[in-house]
Amino acid sequence: MPTEVASLVCMEYLFVLTLNYEKIAAYFVIHYKKELMQVFKFGGASIKDADAVVNMSEILKRFPEEKIIIVVSAMGKTTNALEEILHLTLEGLSNETAIQNLFQYHASIVSNLFKESESNIISLLERIFENLKIKLSEVDKSRYDESYDSIISFGEIISSSILLEFLKKEAFSISKVDAKDCIRTDESFRDALINWNITQQTISRTIDHELTQNQFVITQGFLGGTAEGKTTTLGREGSDFTAAIFAYCTNADAVTIWKDVPGILNGDPKKIKDAVLYQELSYQEAAEMTYYGASVIHPKTIKPLANAGIPMHVRSFSSPEKGGTIIHDCKVIHEIPCIIIKEKQSLITFKLTDFTFITEALIGKIFEALNKHHIKINMMQNTAISFSICVNDDLHRLDQLTSELKNDFSIFYNKGLELITIKNFDEILINRMTTEKDIYLEQRTRKNYQVVVKSLETRA
Repeated sequence: MPTEVASLVCMEYLFVLTLNYEKIAAYFVIHYKKELMQVFKFGGASIKDADAVVNMSEILKRFPEEKIIIVVSAMGKTTNALEEILHLTLEGLSNETAIQNLFQYHASIVSNLFKESESNIISLLERIFENLKIKLSEVDKSRYDESYDSIISFGEIISSSILLEFLKKEAFSISKVDAKDCIRTDESFRDALINWNITQQTISRTIDHELTQNQFVITQGFLGGTAEGKTTTLGREGSDFTAAIFAYCTNADAVTIWKDVPGILNGDPKKIKDAVLYQELSYQEAAEMTYYGASVIHPKTIKPLANAGIPMHVRSFSSPEKGGTIIHDCKVIHEIPCIIIKEKQSLITFKLTDFTFITEALIGKIFEALNKHHIKINMMQNTAISFSICVNDDLHRLDQLTSELKNDFSIFYNKGLELITIKNFDEILINRMTTEKDIYLEQRTRKNYQVVVKSLETRA
């Protein structure tokens, strides 16, 4: 056979082989396609009333072919209400009106979602509130953090219970798992640390079982549990982190955080009129923004997703057809300024009175106390004889900190402040953000500017 003819025959044979392999591949894609699995997190604003709950169900209907883990926060401002109830109880004051108001808030949502004949939902709500009252009778000031977690957790318990029943009524194939039984933590109440090995085994086993029977699984954000069965929480606004934990432990295809904003912007649109939407962010850039206090995402959320290469979408629950922002492994570098305003800040200054200098040993003592009381530094600065830190307002923990260190330092305390961080700053923007504000602490690097301020109108 001539060489040219042999070459043509070989080429045709390879083409046929390639065509067959493509057909075989297409067959397997159609008949053995891996089901997509996502984790959706709905925050308090997205389920704040009956209309919002119905909207949530409409969003879920947009994904008829996917398995979805639904992570929910407490409804509306329930967490704040439970904090008030806890503090009234610990101070020995009457909590009856506050409890009744919170019950009526949820009962109103239930009455708008269910028919009168479905009275079992109100009975369920009443049982949960009876359990809340029992837990309130057990709270103890000397175990404040543990008491906090046992009470505040009821917000997510209530919301997940109501939503489960509503979605069942709407013919969703759905079951519920309790996050405190899935996410194993230590006893660092209010900011618990995850035991990742046990958590991954438990979540993987539990979710695999549930999703073989249903399309959706609902669980509570923010909550974990110890080996002894005590309820813990993962830090305020920790439901985002819960979504990341479930995604990491199930190797989900993506996480979506449904928010009341169109995605991640370069500033809070309620405070920055010309805020710009980021179409995409790298894991690193998103992590840095959360570290400085961007409230759209919980700070611990990014790491497990980045480690597993799971993309996260931040989308608007009021405009679910829009793409929002995607956080993933990308090389995009943003040069536009990013403005992060962190409210409810305290500035604490530790000062020496004997004319010695602030040494590494003394700073180490402060850091040891901060770690002991689970207080995170948002900004710090030292002079020859003082060390200043900006931290979140947390009266209970800050009282413990200052009490422990009062014999070593003179301690000065300012509260009700704001921490403003500007990435990619310029002087015009700095002047704009600090006008008519008292400046308490200020520092800058090549790219970032931070300042602790109080507005003149709120100055004491």
